[in-house]
Amino acid sequence: MEKNIKVPVKNEDLTDLKIGDVITLTGNIITARDQAHKRILEQGAPLDIEGAAIFHAGPIISEDENGYKMVAVGPTTSMRMNPYQSDVIDMGPKIVIGKGGMDDTVRKALVKNNALYVVATGGCAALYVDAVEEIESVDWLDLGMPEAMWNLKVKDFGPLIVAMDSEGNSLYD
Repeated sequence: MEKNIKVPVKNEDLTDLKIGDVITLTGNIITARDQAHKRILEQGAPLDIEGAAIFHAGPIISEDENGYKMVAVGPTTSMRMNPYQSDVIDMGPKIVIGKGGMDDTVRKALVKNNALYVVATGGCAALYVDAVEEIESVDWLDLGMPEAMWNLKVKDFGPLIVAMDSEGNSLYD
């Protein structure tokens, strides 16, 4: 199955999706690596993450007099977020985007919260940047540009492969 999903995501948008399905996203996605996940749990998210798509990415951003511009954005290794991800999923995101898989605590959180883990292909940062229409905001720049939380308006962001579904199935088994 191939499907375009609007973000913020509703439960019914994920009902028929299974491991191996291919999706694209349209709406807003939020980048967050380990330090941002840790801060979400300590301070709360600076944005509404109910129905969100969180992307494990450290984008390359340039800045000039006109503001920020996305240069490249590709996935980073998701297992670094294992200590935080299940608690963050409990806060409402429906899609986690990364690479390399996640552990069974995350799998249980996905099932509990009707959420998905999808993989983006490493090495496709230039392809993914083409789907970024705008950088709408940034939070936590004190963490450094790659660790900051970037709010990206995207259209047809993908392709992304469902690697862990809301029924507990995993491509990594």
